[in-house]
Amino acid sequence: MERCRLVFSGSGGQGVITAAILLAEAAVLEEGLNAVQAQAYGAAARGGATRSDVIVSDEEIYFPKVNQPNVLVCLTQEAYNKFYPIIRPGGMLLTDPRYVKIERKVDARQWELEMFRTVMDRIGKPIVFNICMLGAVLGLTNLLKPESILKVLERRMPAAFLDMNRQALDIGLELARAA
Repeated sequence: MERCRLVFSGSGGQGVITAAILLAEAAVLEEGLNAVQAQAYGAAARGGATRSDVIVSDEEIYFPKVNQPNVLVCLTQEAYNKFYPIIRPGGMLLTDPRYVKIERKVDARQWELEMFRTVMDRIGKPIVFNICMLGAVLGLTNLLKPESILKVLERRMPAAFLDMNRQALDIGLELARAA
């Protein structure tokens, strides 16, 4: 497996850090890979800028910071404006057009998926937007098996929320397949 460097960015409350933690945990505990996850918060934890770096590899990882991600997810315009220059040439940029207007071309495959709107149409609760985004990342990269994320969700989520999270993951996978 080639080392994959990801940056999830958005604002506090969107769940980008939670999604990154789930991804790293699934890589290590369910697929036997190495992973590191680091995060940064803006001035305010809720509503401020957030960034979470994840590196997944089958080899040792010596440095936890991502300088040039293979995968960049931007869930706010502020995050996009700040981070689009760091994407690795030939990498992948994922945005939601509800929140981000792509203004510049970058040397990357750019995916604009209607994640938030689809989650609201089908589930009606924005709290699982991050899980939908995670499903889209998995669907576009094939980095991990969706079942690995589901196993982590089963351990971490109260049973009452598990079905909603499973649906959100499936929506993200479906949007990626249709892209």
